[in-house]
Amino acid sequence: MSRTPTLNERAAELCRTELARSAELRLELHAEPGQPLLVDAGIKARGGLGAGLLLARAAMAGLGEVRVVPWHASGWGGPAIAVYTDHPLLACMCAQYAGWRIAHGKYFAMGSGPMRALAAQEALFGRLGYTETSQVAVGVLETPELPPAEVAGQIAAACRVEPHRLTLLAARTASQAGTVQVAARAVETAMHKLFELGFDLSRVESGFGVAPLPPVARDDLTAICRTNDAVLYGGEVTLWLRAEDDELAALAARLPSSASPAHGRPFLELFAEAGHDFYRMDPHLFSPAVVRLCNLQSGRSVCRGELRLDVLERSFQA
Repeated sequence: MSRTPTLNERAAELCRTELARSAELRLELHAEPGQPLLVDAGIKARGGLGAGLLLARAAMAGLGEVRVVPWHASGWGGPAIAVYTDHPLLACMCAQYAGWRIAHGKYFAMGSGPMRALAAQEALFGRLGYTETSQVAVGVLETPELPPAEVAGQIAAACRVEPHRLTLLAARTASQAGTVQVAARAVETAMHKLFELGFDLSRVESGFGVAPLPPVARDDLTAICRTNDAVLYGGEVTLWLRAEDDELAALAARLPSSASPAHGRPFLELFAEAGHDFYRMDPHLFSPAVVRLCNLQSGRSVCRGELRLDVLERSFQA
Protein backbone atom coordinates (compact mmCIF):
# COMPACT_ATOMS: atom_id res chain seq x y z
CA MET A 1 0.00 0.00 0.00
CA SER A 2 1.40 3.38 -0.98
CA ARG A 3 1.90 6.03 1.69
CA THR A 4 -0.22 9.18 1.51
CA PRO A 5 2.06 12.15 0.75
CA THR A 6 2.30 14.87 3.36
CA LEU A 7 1.07 18.37 2.58
CA ASN A 8 4.66 19.53 2.17
CA GLU A 9 5.52 16.64 -0.14
CA ARG A 10 2.52 17.50 -2.31
CA ALA A 11 3.56 21.14 -2.47
CA ALA A 12 7.20 20.26 -3.17
CA GLU A 13 6.19 18.05 -6.10
CA LEU A 14 3.98 20.83 -7.47
CA CYS A 15 6.88 23.28 -7.22
CA ARG A 16 9.30 20.85 -8.84
CA THR A 17 7.00 20.55 -11.85
CA GLU A 18 6.03 24.21 -12.18
CA LEU A 19 9.45 25.74 -11.52
CA ALA A 20 10.75 23.87 -14.57
CA ARG A 21 8.96 26.60 -16.52
CA SER A 22 10.08 29.50 -14.35
CA ALA A 23 11.00 31.63 -17.37
CA GLU A 24 7.49 31.24 -18.79
CA LEU A 25 6.02 32.24 -15.43
CA ARG A 26 8.48 35.18 -15.21
CA LEU A 27 9.89 34.00 -11.90
CA GLU A 28 13.38 34.61 -10.55
CA LEU A 29 14.99 31.71 -8.69
CA HIS A 30 17.67 32.30 -6.07
CA ALA A 31 19.50 29.12 -5.14
CA GLU A 32 22.74 29.01 -3.17
CA PRO A 33 24.43 25.70 -2.28
CA GLY A 34 23.03 24.33 0.96
CA GLN A 35 20.51 27.17 1.29
CA PRO A 36 16.72 27.39 0.84
CA LEU A 37 15.39 27.95 -2.67
CA LEU A 38 13.89 31.44 -2.86
CA VAL A 39 11.36 32.03 -5.62
CA ASP A 40 10.66 35.67 -6.45
CA ALA A 41 7.18 35.75 -7.96
CA GLY A 42 6.46 39.45 -7.61
CA ILE A 43 9.04 41.45 -5.69
CA LYS A 44 11.69 42.28 -8.27
CA ALA A 45 10.52 39.60 -10.69
CA ARG A 46 7.76 40.49 -13.15
CA GLY A 47 5.65 37.48 -12.24
CA GLY A 48 2.08 37.62 -13.51
CA LEU A 49 -1.25 35.82 -13.32
CA GLY A 50 0.36 32.41 -13.79
CA ALA A 51 2.81 33.10 -10.98
CA GLY A 52 -0.09 34.05 -8.73
CA LEU A 53 -1.94 30.85 -9.53
CA LEU A 54 1.19 28.89 -8.62
CA LEU A 55 1.45 30.71 -5.29
CA ALA A 56 -2.19 29.95 -4.50
CA ARG A 57 -1.91 26.28 -5.47
CA ALA A 58 1.34 25.85 -3.53
CA ALA A 59 -0.21 27.55 -0.49
CA MET A 60 -3.01 24.95 -0.66
CA ALA A 61 -0.45 22.12 -0.96
CA GLY A 62 -1.82 21.18 -4.37
CA LEU A 63 -5.16 20.19 -2.83
CA GLY A 64 -7.15 22.88 -4.61
CA GLU A 65 -7.74 24.10 -8.13
CA VAL A 66 -7.38 27.81 -8.86
CA ARG A 67 -8.47 29.59 -12.05
CA VAL A 68 -8.89 33.07 -13.51
CA VAL A 69 -12.54 33.36 -14.55
CA PRO A 70 -15.03 36.05 -15.61
CA TRP A 71 -16.99 37.55 -12.73
CA HIS A 72 -20.75 37.38 -13.11
CA ALA A 73 -21.66 40.46 -11.07
CA SER A 74 -22.50 43.58 -13.02
CA GLY A 75 -20.60 46.73 -12.18
CA TRP A 76 -17.15 45.13 -12.21
CA GLY A 77 -15.85 44.29 -15.65
CA GLY A 78 -12.66 42.64 -14.51
CA PRO A 79 -11.90 38.97 -13.91
CA ALA A 80 -12.23 36.92 -10.74
CA ILE A 81 -10.31 34.14 -9.05
CA ALA A 82 -12.20 30.88 -8.53
CA VAL A 83 -11.06 28.14 -6.16
CA TYR A 84 -12.40 24.72 -5.28
CA THR A 85 -11.18 21.92 -3.04
CA ASP A 86 -12.43 18.57 -1.79
CA HIS A 87 -10.06 18.86 1.18
CA PRO A 88 -10.96 22.23 2.74
CA LEU A 89 -9.67 21.48 6.23
CA LEU A 90 -6.22 20.42 5.04
CA ALA A 91 -5.93 22.77 2.06
CA CYS A 92 -7.26 25.91 3.71
CA MET A 93 -6.63 25.70 7.44
CA CYS A 94 -3.57 23.44 7.67
CA ALA A 95 -1.86 25.00 4.66
CA GLN A 96 -3.26 28.16 3.01
CA TYR A 97 -4.20 30.23 6.05
CA ALA A 98 -1.66 33.04 6.53
CA GLY A 99 -1.18 32.50 10.23
CA TRP A 100 2.60 32.59 10.62
CA ARG A 101 3.94 36.09 11.36
CA ILE A 102 7.62 36.02 10.42
CA ALA A 103 9.53 38.92 11.94
CA HIS A 104 13.27 39.41 12.41
CA GLY A 105 14.73 42.88 12.88
CA LYS A 106 13.24 45.04 10.15
CA TYR A 107 12.12 42.05 8.09
CA PHE A 108 8.46 41.04 8.12
CA ALA A 109 6.37 38.57 6.14
CA MET A 110 3.05 36.80 6.49
CA GLY A 111 3.72 33.11 6.04
CA SER A 112 1.26 30.64 4.58
CA GLY A 113 1.48 27.23 2.98
CA PRO A 114 2.08 23.74 4.37
CA MET A 115 5.34 24.70 6.09
CA ARG A 116 3.06 25.99 8.87
CA ALA A 117 2.05 22.43 9.71
CA LEU A 118 5.70 21.53 10.27
CA ALA A 119 6.50 24.49 12.50
CA ALA A 120 3.10 24.28 14.25
CA GLN A 121 3.71 27.63 15.93
CA GLU A 122 0.04 28.63 15.82
CA ALA A 123 -2.44 27.65 18.50
CA LEU A 124 -4.93 26.52 15.87
CA PHE A 125 -2.88 23.41 15.13
CA GLY A 126 -3.43 22.24 18.68
CA ARG A 127 -7.16 22.84 18.32
CA LEU A 128 -7.24 21.08 14.94
CA GLY A 129 -5.11 18.21 16.19
CA TYR A 130 -2.93 18.29 13.09
CA THR A 131 0.82 18.45 12.59
CA GLU A 132 3.15 16.61 10.26
CA THR A 133 6.78 15.70 9.76
CA SER A 134 8.49 15.86 6.40
CA GLN A 135 11.95 16.07 4.92
CA VAL A 136 10.83 18.93 2.66
CA ALA A 137 9.00 22.18 3.37
CA VAL A 138 7.19 24.70 1.18
CA GLY A 139 5.91 28.12 2.16
CA VAL A 140 4.48 31.28 0.62
CA LEU A 141 5.53 34.70 1.88
CA GLU A 142 3.52 37.89 1.46
CA THR A 143 6.33 40.42 1.77
CA PRO A 144 8.00 43.34 -0.04
CA GLU A 145 11.43 41.68 0.07
CA LEU A 146 12.99 38.26 -0.11
CA PRO A 147 14.02 36.90 3.29
CA PRO A 148 17.67 37.35 4.27
CA ALA A 149 19.69 34.16 4.62
CA GLU A 150 19.39 34.28 8.42
CA VAL A 151 15.58 34.48 8.28
CA ALA A 152 15.30 31.70 5.70
CA GLY A 153 17.54 29.55 7.88
CA GLN A 154 15.35 30.22 10.91
CA ILE A 155 12.27 29.15 8.95
CA ALA A 156 13.99 25.90 7.96
CA ALA A 157 14.98 25.28 11.58
CA ALA A 158 11.42 25.91 12.79
CA CYS A 159 10.20 23.38 10.20
CA ARG A 160 12.91 20.91 11.25
CA VAL A 161 14.20 20.44 7.71
CA GLU A 162 17.63 20.93 6.22
CA PRO A 163 17.87 24.42 4.67
CA HIS A 164 18.30 23.17 1.11
CA ARG A 165 15.02 21.25 1.42
CA LEU A 166 12.99 24.41 2.02
CA THR A 167 11.30 26.28 -0.85
CA LEU A 168 9.94 29.77 -0.21
CA LEU A 169 7.80 31.50 -2.84
CA ALA A 170 7.43 35.23 -2.28
CA ALA A 171 5.54 38.19 -3.72
CA ARG A 172 4.56 41.60 -2.47
CA THR A 173 0.84 42.28 -2.26
CA ALA A 174 1.15 45.11 -4.80
CA SER A 175 2.01 42.75 -7.64
CA GLN A 176 0.00 40.64 -10.04
CA ALA A 177 1.01 37.42 -8.31
CA GLY A 178 0.46 38.82 -4.84
CA THR A 179 -2.99 40.12 -5.71
CA VAL A 180 -4.02 36.78 -7.23
CA GLN A 181 -2.90 34.68 -4.28
CA VAL A 182 -4.83 36.82 -1.77
CA ALA A 183 -7.97 36.91 -3.93
CA ALA A 184 -7.77 33.10 -3.96
CA ARG A 185 -8.58 32.95 -0.24
CA ALA A 186 -12.38 33.15 -0.27
CA VAL A 187 -12.89 29.52 0.82
CA GLU A 188 -10.09 29.79 3.38
CA THR A 189 -11.73 32.88 4.89
CA ALA A 190 -15.06 31.08 5.25
CA MET A 191 -13.38 28.05 6.79
CA HIS A 192 -11.55 30.19 9.33
CA LYS A 193 -14.79 31.94 10.27
CA LEU A 194 -16.42 28.53 10.83
CA PHE A 195 -13.43 27.58 12.96
CA GLU A 196 -13.83 30.71 15.09
CA LEU A 197 -17.53 29.95 15.50
CA GLY A 198 -16.63 26.54 16.94
CA PHE A 199 -17.88 24.35 14.09
CA ASP A 200 -16.18 20.98 13.57
CA LEU A 201 -14.33 21.54 10.29
CA SER A 202 -14.03 17.81 9.62
CA ARG A 203 -17.74 17.97 8.74
CA VAL A 204 -17.00 20.22 5.74
CA GLU A 205 -16.56 18.03 2.67
CA SER A 206 -15.91 20.51 -0.16
CA GLY A 207 -15.67 24.20 -0.86
CA PHE A 208 -15.95 26.53 -3.83
CA GLY A 209 -15.27 30.25 -3.82
CA VAL A 210 -14.92 33.16 -6.20
CA ALA A 211 -13.79 36.73 -5.60
CA PRO A 212 -13.08 39.62 -7.97
CA LEU A 213 -9.44 40.23 -8.85
CA PRO A 214 -8.67 43.84 -7.90
CA PRO A 215 -6.47 46.14 -9.98
CA VAL A 216 -2.85 45.95 -8.81
CA ALA A 217 -2.36 48.81 -6.37
CA ARG A 218 0.45 51.35 -6.38
CA ASP A 219 1.63 50.32 -2.90
CA ASP A 220 1.32 47.37 -0.53
CA LEU A 221 -1.01 49.08 1.94
CA THR A 222 -3.56 49.89 -0.75
CA ALA A 223 -3.13 46.39 -2.19
CA ILE A 224 -3.79 44.77 1.19
CA CYS A 225 -6.97 46.79 1.54
CA ARG A 226 -8.21 46.10 -1.99
CA THR A 227 -7.66 42.36 -1.74
CA ASN A 228 -9.44 42.21 1.60
CA ASP A 229 -12.36 44.17 0.16
CA ALA A 230 -12.49 41.74 -2.77
CA VAL A 231 -13.35 38.91 -0.37
CA LEU A 232 -15.34 40.86 2.24
CA TYR A 233 -17.60 42.61 -0.27
CA GLY A 234 -17.28 40.50 -3.43
CA GLY A 235 -16.44 36.99 -2.27
CA GLU A 236 -19.00 34.22 -2.72
CA VAL A 237 -18.45 30.80 -1.16
CA THR A 238 -20.36 27.52 -1.24
CA LEU A 239 -19.55 24.86 1.34
CA TRP A 240 -20.86 21.29 1.30
CA LEU A 241 -21.09 19.95 4.84
CA ARG A 242 -22.98 17.69 7.22
CA ALA A 243 -25.06 19.21 10.02
CA GLU A 244 -28.57 19.51 11.37
CA ASP A 245 -30.66 22.02 9.44
CA ASP A 246 -31.29 24.26 12.45
CA GLU A 247 -27.56 24.32 13.19
CA LEU A 248 -26.93 25.23 9.56
CA ALA A 249 -29.38 28.12 9.68
CA ALA A 250 -27.79 29.52 12.83
CA LEU A 251 -24.31 29.25 11.30
CA ALA A 252 -25.35 30.90 8.05
CA ALA A 253 -26.63 33.96 9.88
CA ARG A 254 -23.23 34.50 11.53
CA LEU A 255 -20.94 33.60 8.63
CA PRO A 256 -20.97 36.47 6.08
CA SER A 257 -18.99 39.65 6.61
CA SER A 258 -22.30 41.49 6.98
CA ALA A 259 -22.59 39.89 10.45
CA SER A 260 -19.98 42.40 11.64
CA PRO A 261 -20.99 45.93 12.68
CA ALA A 262 -17.90 47.15 10.81
CA HIS A 263 -19.36 45.88 7.53
CA GLY A 264 -20.07 48.40 4.78
CA ARG A 265 -16.94 50.55 4.83
CA PRO A 266 -13.78 50.11 2.73
CA PHE A 267 -11.04 48.17 4.45
CA LEU A 268 -8.66 51.13 4.03
CA GLU A 269 -10.76 53.19 6.46
CA LEU A 270 -11.23 50.37 8.97
CA PHE A 271 -7.55 49.41 8.87
CA ALA A 272 -6.47 53.01 9.51
CA GLU A 273 -8.80 53.26 12.52
CA ALA A 274 -7.22 50.09 13.92
CA GLY A 275 -3.73 51.57 13.62
CA HIS A 276 -2.95 49.18 10.77
CA ASP A 277 -3.18 46.28 13.21
CA PHE A 278 -5.32 43.35 12.02
CA TYR A 279 -5.65 42.10 15.59
CA ARG A 280 -7.46 45.28 16.68
CA MET A 281 -10.15 44.81 14.04
CA ASP A 282 -13.44 42.99 14.52
CA PRO A 283 -12.60 39.34 13.74
CA HIS A 284 -16.17 38.71 12.57
CA LEU A 285 -15.57 41.01 9.60
CA PHE A 286 -13.14 38.57 7.99
CA SER A 287 -15.50 36.44 5.95
CA PRO A 288 -16.86 36.34 2.39
CA ALA A 289 -19.70 38.63 1.37
CA VAL A 290 -22.02 35.73 0.54
CA VAL A 291 -21.93 32.22 2.00
CA ARG A 292 -24.07 29.29 0.85
CA LEU A 293 -24.19 26.14 2.98
CA CYS A 294 -25.35 22.90 1.34
CA ASN A 295 -26.35 20.17 3.78
CA LEU A 296 -25.31 16.73 2.55
CA GLN A 297 -27.49 15.12 5.23
CA SER A 298 -30.82 16.69 4.36
CA GLY A 299 -30.33 18.05 0.84
CA ARG A 300 -31.32 21.53 2.00
CA SER A 301 -29.25 24.67 1.59
CA VAL A 302 -29.20 28.16 3.05
CA CYS A 303 -27.59 31.33 1.71
CA ARG A 304 -26.85 34.56 3.58
CA GLY A 305 -25.00 37.80 2.90
CA GLU A 306 -24.85 40.35 0.11
CA LEU A 307 -22.47 41.67 -2.51
CA ARG A 308 -21.50 45.31 -2.02
CA LEU A 309 -20.41 46.56 -5.42
CA ASP A 310 -20.56 50.15 -4.19
CA VAL A 311 -17.82 49.46 -1.64
CA LEU A 312 -15.77 47.56 -4.21
CA GLU A 313 -15.97 50.49 -6.61
CA ARG A 314 -14.68 52.89 -3.96
CA SER A 315 -11.93 50.50 -2.94
CA PHE A 316 -10.72 49.54 -6.40
CA GLN A 317 -10.47 53.18 -7.47
CA ALA A 318 -8.71 54.40 -4.31
